[in-house]
Amino acid sequence: MSDDFDARLLEIQARHDRISAEMAEPGVAVDPERLRSLGKAFAELEEIVAPYREYREALRQSTDAREMAAQEDDADMVSFLNEEAEQALMRAGEIRARLESLLVPKDPNDGKDVIVEIRAGAGGQEAALWAGELFEMYRRLAERSRWKTEVLSSSPSDLGGYKDAVLEIRGRDAYARLKHESGVHRVQRVPVTESSGRIHTSTATVAVLPEAEDVEIDIRPEDLVIDVYRSSGPGGQSVNTTDSAVRIVHLPSGIKIECQEERSQLQNREKAMRYLRARLLQRAQDEAAAKEAAARRSQLGSGDRAEKIRTYNFPDGRVTDHRIKHTSHQLSDVLEGGEELDGFIDRLNSAERAQQLADGPSEEAS
Repeated sequence: MSDDFDARLLEIQARHDRISAEMAEPGVAVDPERLRSLGKAFAELEEIVAPYREYREALRQSTDAREMAAQEDDADMVSFLNEEAEQALMRAGEIRARLESLLVPKDPNDGKDVIVEIRAGAGGQEAALWAGELFEMYRRLAERSRWKTEVLSSSPSDLGGYKDAVLEIRGRDAYARLKHESGVHRVQRVPVTESSGRIHTSTATVAVLPEAEDVEIDIRPEDLVIDVYRSSGPGGQSVNTTDSAVRIVHLPSGIKIECQEERSQLQNREKAMRYLRARLLQRAQDEAAAKEAAARRSQLGSGDRAEKIRTYNFPDGRVTDHRIKHTSHQLSDVLEGGEELDGFIDRLNSAERAQQLADGPSEEAS
């Protein structure tokens, strides 16, 4: 691992030096586009090369201090030099940890806003109530993270909760923080509708989709069938007396999107199109990932909607993530979108980075 680590960093430094030399050539200065391209590449490599220089300098200082201590007769000076060597080695270790994180290829979606789909699964009315609680959990997490939220679509259940709900979350690192929430969330508790006090198991499905930019997904108008209809509430209750609800069907994929959250037909259409673009981007990325020879996220699971990722046990007040084998006994804080939920997110991201490092360098990182 150490040899591979050093080899990768030496190659990055060599590329950095080649680009630096090329930028100094007279012909490059008169080609603004080429200069801009080289400058961007140089800045990206400098983020790794600069701490690599610090790492090597810290190792050199540690080695020099050890060698000086071996030649010293004064006990106090030997102790001082050995302490200096140890501190330099610790500093090198801290820098190495930073470098390992920098060598992990970045997920191109990490900086994007997200669309979170939550759907009731097995368990009937209790599953709908559970889907509603997950919806509130992510909404509270977003609020605490100072992200903006907007409901794109929802189908309330008669007794509370949602048959399905779609939440748009906009803010820094939203996808990077939420991407591992995709999967089946299982709840174990006594439902409010259960008279005998028996514990039931119900599920809800969460899918986290990176929001697509217009330039990423080309949607042809002729591929869309757009219908408008009158909005309705739970149980068919009329909400709006105008045809403001929008249904969009994307013919090539068969994806159907409905939105009736707003009183304006135009606003519902804009929301539905954002949702459709995210669904199409996710579809394209899933197809591309399926063609790759090696899956880089085997430790975290596929993220498939059929995969149970987490169990929330109310009688014991605990939450267990099955991918990283981590359990918290702060169930209420997790459901409040608090720091305990952050703890799960941090551990999942750390596990992803560890798996990527174990898999070895990708083309982009090498």
